[in-house]
Amino acid sequence: MDVSHASDSAASPPQDAALIAESWHEPERFAEIFHRYYKEIHGYVTRRVGPDAADDIAAETFLAAFRQRRRFDPDRGSVRPWLYGIATNLIGLHRRAEKRFYRALAKTPTLNAVESHEERAADRVSAVSTGGALAGALARLSPGDRDVLLLIALADLTYEEVAQAMGLKYGTVASRLNRARRKLRESLGGTNPTLTTEESPA
Repeated sequence: MDVSHASDSAASPPQDAALIAESWHEPERFAEIFHRYYKEIHGYVTRRVGPDAADDIAAETFLAAFRQRRRFDPDRGSVRPWLYGIATNLIGLHRRAEKRFYRALAKTPTLNAVESHEERAADRVSAVSTGGALAGALARLSPGDRDVLLLIALADLTYEEVAQAMGLKYGTVASRLNRARRKLRESLGGTNPTLTTEESPA
């Protein structure tokens, strides 16, 4: 028996699905989910609605997740898309705050007034090059299109994860994303700030 390998395995943190299952009988185990993902979820919410509402919405996200934890499908493995789905649905209850935030940013020199929790994801929305125009364009998108776009651009979710998070079909995610990007290009004079380097046309 490889003792060192066994020790490494024993030292590995529990998987999300295991923690959720354990929390059914030991509610305090859910605290590990909170510690793993709170900063990330808070950063996403902050970039959606601004810092004033972010604390409450992020806290509500984990409270809702705790209350709904028995509904989580353990076959999903990671709770990350699930948490983003809850957060996005809660943001939907604060659409006015979100639009006010983007309209305020549209009047500022750059969208980077609020720093992201993760620079790699934030860089996917190249706000430096588009400034307030991007914020204004985001405010004009339909809620559904904006949700899909920002789950990919800010949360760095895959199409499959967005579909899982929002309860959508893969094709619906793709069509909403394409429509959102097209509208942004039209608003920004042909520039699409949400394309990654790999996705950018040659």
